[in-house]
Parts: sequence; structure tokens; C-alpha cells
Amino acid sequence: MSHRGPIFAVVLAAGKGTRMKSNRAKVLHTLCGVPMVNYAIEAIRPLSPERLLVVVGHQAEEVKKVLPPDTEPVLQREQLGTGDAVRVALEAIEEKEGILLVVNGDGPLISARTLMGLVERHRSAGVGATVLVAELPDPSGLGRVMEDAGVVRIVEERDASEEERKIRLVNLGLYAFELGEIRRAIGLLEADNEQGELYLTDALEIIGRRARAVTYLLEDLEEANLVNDRSHLARAEEILRRRILDAHMREGVTVRDPASTHIEAGVEIGRDTVILPGTFLRGRTKVGSDCVIGPFSDLSDTIVGDGAVVEHSVGRGAKIGDRVVVGPFAYLRPGTVLEEGSKVGAHCEVKNSRVGRGSKVPHLSYVGDAEIGEGVNLGAGTITANYDGKNKNKTSIEDGVFTGVNTSLIAPVTIGRGSYLGAGSVVNKDVPPGKLAVGAPARAIRDISGAGGEKSEAGEEE
Repeated sequence: MSHRGPIFAVVLAAGKGTRMKSNRAKVLHTLCGVPMVNYAIEAIRPLSPERLLVVVGHQAEEVKKVLPPDTEPVLQREQLGTGDAVRVALEAIEEKEGILLVVNGDGPLISARTLMGLVERHRSAGVGATVLVAELPDPSGLGRVMEDAGVVRIVEERDASEEERKIRLVNLGLYAFELGEIRRAIGLLEADNEQGELYLTDALEIIGRRARAVTYLLEDLEEANLVNDRSHLARAEEILRRRILDAHMREGVTVRDPASTHIEAGVEIGRDTVILPGTFLRGRTKVGSDCVIGPFSDLSDTIVGDGAVVEHSVGRGAKIGDRVVVGPFAYLRPGTVLEEGSKVGAHCEVKNSRVGRGSKVPHLSYVGDAEIGEGVNLGAGTITANYDGKNKNKTSIEDGVFTGVNTSLIAPVTIGRGSYLGAGSVVNKDVPPGKLAVGAPARAIRDISGAGGEKSEAGEEE
């Protein structure tokens, strides 16, 4: 046997996961925003496998959609056990020599370090099979492992005797096999059990009798958390969440209360940013440096520039520029772009709109499908009536515009540069630049172009 050949990695992701009591395949459940199966895949990558196969079965098409493009899905048409899943994978591998690394898709905490140790143990021992095991204080529910003279035997708990149940060494379902040995052993498997399935554990015993098998003891017991039900899912996510927070803190981010802070795996945060309690950062969110996010803010797929403040607010697919102030209690919907130094204040909603540099939407406003220029101030209760029942219409508010409280802008409409709208105005026609418009419907009554749209500090938050 050659133990220096290439690695062929197989992730087992075909099972239904009945104990999850879910309509979704188990490996599709997410932890910190990432489907469970992808954690196993990422742990394998540093080993540079020749090929990375994923055995799919239950909800195969949905599972394929979340897999990285460099993986190779292979279909197990009927879920006939782990031995059958490996058989399906072997049919896709033509090579005769190498190491087959088998990893469970429901072990999201497994590390590249452990997988490297498993392969190294396999190579140095010169055996046909190596299995990852852990010594647990409470082994209940897991298969017990017995090793004797090169033969490793695994007994499932339901089949174990009283003495065997006292064993604390358990099987974690991760293996390194010599390709030739596992091919031969899979061909000898029989489905003589209640489930009528082919068990990979039986192949381990067959290989041990012919070419020896050994165990590799897991060092970090956190990695032994396999996900079989919702309780396991929560426990694994808690561990992953803590790892993510620790990584950010090591890179210079302040997290005031890690216990109440949830940051998903794909989030980026710059140094000297402070994350306050109750904050959720999800998806492809990217936060710059020197920001204050929270308390109780929830940002998903949102970009935040340097020096921004986002307090008690929700962002969905928004872009928040440098030194922007958001909140409290603002809702930024997809397509929102807040340029440098702008502000969206208390109880405001912005959707598919650009708020220009230094402009303010201070409080109680709705802005939808709008283009707002620089230095604009919208008074309290200003709304853009963008939807006429059929179409979403655009509102253009040019530089330096000032609107009084409770102004309604009936789109499509353009408010010219430096114009001023009186309180309570209902604007359903374009307002020329530099004009004062009042009334319902609003009409331009005076030229104020000399003002250039510059208002006093007292007027900024009408």
C-alpha cells in the first residue's frame, strides 16, 4: 500500500436528518449564516484534495445550490446508509491509489487541523483505515469504539451490551481509507440490519482484519459536537458564534457584550469599531473602522463606511457612507444609499433612494424611489408618495432643498435646487429652482433663489 498518494475527499450530505423534525435537509440548516455542509467543506480545503466530492440525496437539488463551485456533487438515489454513500462516491473516482477522506456533512465544528492530523496518523501508521474517535464524559447516543490488534470495531449504542455502553471512546464518523482497501470492503458489505442499510463502520472492521486499522484521538472536544437535532444545532452555533466574535476582537473590534451579539461568518469589521449589545450583523455586511453599531441594530448585506453610527436600526442591502448617522429606529431597505455625512434619524424609512452628501432626513419621514441631492433637509413627516397603485414613481430633490413639516411629495415630481416647501404642502407638480412653494396643492409664490437653500441650524430638524 502506498500512503503518499493524493487525497480524495468525500463529504456525506445525503441524509434527511429525521431527528431535526424539519422539511429541510439537515445539511441545509445554517449556523452563523452558513449552511452546515459548507463548514465541513471549508475544513477540508487546506488539505488540497485532488477532488472534493459531496454525496447528495435528500433534497439533492437544494443542497447542490449551496455548494461551492469547485465541489463535485454525486447523487445517492436511495439513502441506503453511509456504506452505500461511499460506494456512490467511489464510482466517481477512477484512480486506484490514494487516500479516501470521509467527512460527515453534519459536523460543522471539525477543523482543518484535526483532518490533517487524521491523514498524517493514517500515513505514518501505514494501515488500511484510520478512524477519528473522541473520549467523552457522556458518550450516550454514539457508537462505542473497541480496538484490538489492528481491528477497530464499532458497536452502535442500541446493539451494545451493558459493559460496552460503559466505554467512553466514541466514533465521530470521519475516516481515512486506502482507496484499494475501501473499494474491496464496500463490495463485501451486507445490509443485514433492521434498517436494511450498508454501514461504513462494518467496512472499517473488514479492512482492519485484512490491512489493519487504527484510531486517531480528537484533541479538542468542541469539535465532537455533531448536529442531529435542534438542540445540537443551537449548541454548535453558540460555539461558532463565540469563535467569530473572538476573531473580530483579536483584530481590534470592541464587542461590549458578546453574549448578546450575533455576527455571521461572512461579516467584515474594521478596527476600533464598537459593537454594542443586542446587535445582529448578517450576510455580506461590511463595517468600516471607528464606527458605533448598536445597541440593538440589525444589518444584513449592508455596507457601512468609516466613522458611521447606526443606533437601534435595521439595514437590508443598504450602503451607509463615511460619518453617516442612522437612527434611532430607522429602517433602511434595499437600494438605500446614504452618502458621506448624511443623516437618517428617528422613525424614518428609506427604500431604493440616494441621500446626498450632508443631507438630512431627521425624523418621521418615508423616502422611497427618490434621488436627494446635497445639503437637503427634509422636515419631520416628509413623505414621498412613490406608488400610484400600479407603478413606482421617482422623486428628485435637488441640492439645498428645505421642506417644512408634514410635506407630501406626489411622484413623479422634481423639487428644484434651493427651493423651500412650506409646512403641510402637498406637491404634485415640479417646483422650479429657488422658489418658495406652499399649499395643497402647492404653488410657487415667491423667488428665494438668493438663499441658495442654506437654512439656519434651528431649521435643520423641523
